[in-house]
Order: sequence, then structure tokens, then C-alpha cells
Amino acid sequence: MSATVQIDVCSSEDLPSGAVKVVVHGELTIAVFNAEGALYAIEDRCTHDDGPLAEGEFDPEECVVACPRHGAEFDIRSGSALTLPAYRPVETFPVDVEDGRIVVTVPAT
Repeated sequence: MSATVQIDVCSSEDLPSGAVKVVVHGELTIAVFNAEGALYAIEDRCTHDDGPLAEGEFDPEECVVACPRHGAEFDIRSGSALTLPAYRPVETFPVDVEDGRIVVTVPAT
């Protein structure tokens, strides 16, 4: 089993439904989304051209984010690429709320 580390993102009150928060851990940039109360975390990097997904249009009802560069859409629940030009998924990470704080679990570096 690989070693992991938990990253403190923010207070759960600071990430309302429809909001996105970006956190950086070493060379890894993570986008944390609140989709109508459900929390999801993905690598903030489009697999097509490394665009910043957190800056794209986010539909919290459908759990879809679109890359602001070329419009590739990703399912934030699974990381799956839904539309071209992206065809590879983005990495996803477990998200929890502990003592009112949102934390994301990532591989230790």
C-alpha cells in the first residue's frame, strides 16, 4: 500500500455549492469542487494540453467541468474525459470533511 498524505483545503463553509478551490501540493495542483454538497477532487490539468480545469465552466448539477482552452469536458466524479479533444481521464483524489475542514488524500511525495 502506498503512503498518502492529507492536504487541508479549507473550511467546509468556505466552499459552497458550485464553488471550486485550487490547492497546490509540491508539483501537484488539485481542484476541489462542491457539486450540490458532494465534494470531488481532480488534478487541475487537462489531459489534452495541461489547461487549468478549475478556470473552466463548471456544471455542479451534471458534475462536469470544461477546459477553458479547447472545451474538453471531464466528469469530476470519475475523472473520465467526456468529450474531445481530451480522451484520457484526469486523476481523482478522495475528499473528506474532518472537524469542519475539507481534506484531500494524495500520494506522498
